[in-house]
Amino acid sequence: MAYDMKLAERIRSEFGEIPFVEKKMFGGVGFLLQGNMACGVHKEDMVVRVDPAKHEALLKKKHAKPFDITGKPMKGWLLVEADGYKTAKQLSAWVKEGVEFALTLPPK
Repeated sequence: MAYDMKLAERIRSEFGEIPFVEKKMFGGVGFLLQGNMACGVHKEDMVVRVDPAKHEALLKKKHAKPFDITGKPMKGWLLVEADGYKTAKQLSAWVKEGVEFALTLPPK
């Protein structure tokens, strides 16, 4: 298994009526709004794209870490470990963070 399919399904269901595109990327899957990444799955971690101004504060949350799969961490991108999205409330909060930021970006 290249990425956590159950996590992908949980994220998928969080979008509800919000139109999104699912795309294979970084060895996992990304969920895009208007062509902009909101969140996704990389191995067993959740990827969340966040407002760069909130990046440092969100990194202080338990189970959040820099998104660094190439040796160059990307500001505004986080990985959330399994214990950070275990409950529906935790997952929903991270998806909301990604969706809210993605919707501020111009469509691609």
